Amino acid sequence: MDAILTQKIIAQGKQVDAIQQQLESFKQGFPFLRLVGPATPERGIQVWEEKQVQHYQRFFERKAVELDIVKFVPASGAASRMFKDLFSFLESDGDLAQSAFTQKFIEKIQHFAFYKDLAASLQQGGESIDSVLEKKEYKKLIAALLTETGLNYGNLPKGLLKFHAYPDANRCPAEEHLVEGIQYGKGKNQQVHIHFTVSPEHEEGFVKEINQHLTRLQKSTGLVFSVSYSHQKKSTDTIAVDESNEPFLEDDGSLLFRPAGHGALLENLNEINGDLIFIKNIDNVVPDRLKPMTKSYKMALGGLLLEVQARVFEALKALQEVSSQSVSKAQEVYISDLGGILPDHLQNANLFEKAAFFYAKLNRPIRVCGMVKNTGEPGGGPFWIQEKDGTQSLQILETAQIDLNDPKSKRHFQASTHFNPVDLVCGTRDFRGKSFDLLYYRDMNTGFITEKSKNGKLLKALELPGLWNGAMANWNTLFVEVPLVTFNPVKTINDLLREEHQA
Repeated sequence: MDAILTQKIIAQGKQVDAIQQQLESFKQGFPFLRLVGPATPERGIQVWEEKQVQHYQRFFERKAVELDIVKFVPASGAASRMFKDLFSFLESDGDLAQSAFTQKFIEKIQHFAFYKDLAASLQQGGESIDSVLEKKEYKKLIAALLTETGLNYGNLPKGLLKFHAYPDANRCPAEEHLVEGIQYGKGKNQQVHIHFTVSPEHEEGFVKEINQHLTRLQKSTGLVFSVSYSHQKKSTDTIAVDESNEPFLEDDGSLLFRPAGHGALLENLNEINGDLIFIKNIDNVVPDRLKPMTKSYKMALGGLLLEVQARVFEALKALQEVSSQSVSKAQEVYISDLGGILPDHLQNANLFEKAAFFYAKLNRPIRVCGMVKNTGEPGGGPFWIQEKDGTQSLQILETAQIDLNDPKSKRHFQASTHFNPVDLVCGTRDFRGKSFDLLYYRDMNTGFITEKSKNGKLLKALELPGLWNGAMANWNTLFVEVPLVTFNPVKTINDLLREEHQA
């Protein structure tokens, strides 16, 4: 690395070694992972009967009163991608026939929870929705929704958009997460702790929105809410490069650094102090009529984690004194509870080598991940991969991490039956009650390189290992099938027209 580049890196407050490694990653790329096969109900994904759901739910309810429980909600960024088709229509000649997406949006306008707010916004300007539609001024209607002259939805985060209509008042996802927290996020001292990761420019809006509801919810439930916020750290931003893998320079000659994807939130998660942490995306919420199923499965996932974690902790405590009994107990937990595969080299190992192996495998953060049947949604899924030490592990992989040019890997990919809905419960403390350093359990060889553009010029961006992908690569993982009704993301504005988001 030349002296000028080094000076620029230091001048922009970055660590030279880290940036040098990032530049090397652009040149070398990231290796594909070695697939053993998809995780399926036959191997790797638990499919429960109702009595099992009830068992784990009851176990969770008994234990929750002793625990610090946190609901961790990634909620960063604006919702502009939700409105991509509507923004395109604004830039067009306004011919509705050329945009089936916009046509559907207009035809169903009354079915959106923000309809009354939009009508009020237009009324302030002396218009009405009916008159605008009658005059076919569709661009005026959409501008009133998206731009600063109206509701400004195009610049707000998903968490602050009206998603669901109710008889008394309509709700945005931020409030829905508060209501959800009441149902399964109640820990000791009757406390519901919810943590939102937000963009700095949106924090004030979140605080204002949530504070509107806290007093009422606390009074009606008798619970104590603790709501906290954090930002994706600028220190996690990664350097961008041009087509030749050379640092991308801004017009003023400075280096371009970009947010490193949701994997950067591992630093935020690492600072959460809780016995049990639920993770769920900001847009995956449903109206009250569908919440009972979400509640049951969230609690059951938590119950499974607590049961397995208790056995893991017992085995680790027993391993403090190495004996054939303690090693045998650890092996049983590793295989029976965590689905571990014994490597060949362990057959010839002595008692102390086996104890060290099982201690290293068991003394890790643990997560239970809900999985839904694959219905064609884009995104990651559950797989078994081969580790360097001869073991196999369960991982959530993105398509980019799989070599689809390799016939064997392609067959494994095509045989996948389930999809990752980002429905996680995490145990991030060890058997002594001390928090793990989550950064230690990240696999930095599982990042992503994507192509973007700025000012008309192509650039390559580097994303850190995804929060539920490589950032948790060395956690102990369990997969459980959850009902499809618990997964209702909102990727486009018209997704809110699905039955699951209608009152």
